[in-house]
Amino acid sequence: MLKKISHIGIAVHSLDEALPFYRDTLGMVFRGIEEVAEQMVKVAMLQIGESNIELLEPTGPESPVARFLEKNGPGIHHLAYEVDDIGQAIARLEQEGARMIDKSPRAGAHGTRIAFIHPKSSGGVLTEICQAGH
Repeated sequence: MLKKISHIGIAVHSLDEALPFYRDTLGMVFRGIEEVAEQMVKVAMLQIGESNIELLEPTGPESPVARFLEKNGPGIHHLAYEVDDIGQAIARLEQEGARMIDKSPRAGAHGTRIAFIHPKSSGGVLTEICQAGH
């Protein structure tokens, strides 16, 4: 079902402040910034090998990332795995007893379709499954 680790989402207060460390200091390949209005975040994508780091900046106080930052401070927000068929993956996860935050896919950054698994089903780690856009 899972193909690879797609990305690690990292919550930050400011993309402008966080981006130089990942791009310049660590030398990751910067792939661009996109706003995902539905999730109230601005996303900076950086490539490292076959995976990516996704920096997440909230665009408003009601953003789930803003609430995460308020509670936990900056840091790892979620781990995302790539799947071929997100609908099939959601169905299988539910069949196996996983508690899904998203029972159907929603739009993610960079044309992906995404769904989140509740951390209570995944050992405390917010887990995302994503299907690449075509």
